[in-house]
Amino acid sequence: MRVFFDSSAFVKRYVAEAGTDVVLDWCDRATEIGLSGIALPEIISAFCRLRREARITDTQYRQLKSLLLADIEDAAVCDLAPTVLAEAVACLETNVLRGMDAIHIGSAVALKADVFVSADTRQCEAATLAGLRVATI
Repeated sequence: MRVFFDSSAFVKRYVAEAGTDVVLDWCDRATEIGLSGIALPEIISAFCRLRREARITDTQYRQLKSLLLADIEDAAVCDLAPTVLAEAVACLETNVLRGMDAIHIGSAVALKADVFVSADTRQCEAATLAGLRVATI
């Protein structure tokens, strides 16, 4: 089963917080993990914020980054192809969304994800309208 994660959900794979157990369960159930091409910079941004806030050390940051980069190698990463952007625009025109959230949905549609995992209620509603099966964390 191809399980697509938006960035805020996938970061829970590395940082223990509410929803981590659910994300880890979906990761275990997935035969393939799907991510948008924007996931890497968004997740690294989250790690950098945690480091700036002294919630993780420099060593922990490097470990998390290394784990993420290893996981990305095995994931289906969707680039910003015209079909992704067209789906993102359609989502923006019919839902109240941030642009990056729409790109995640467009990527999941393009990858033909079996499940879309997110903690964002509006994004989950838009993903459902886009025809995706949604798992809300």
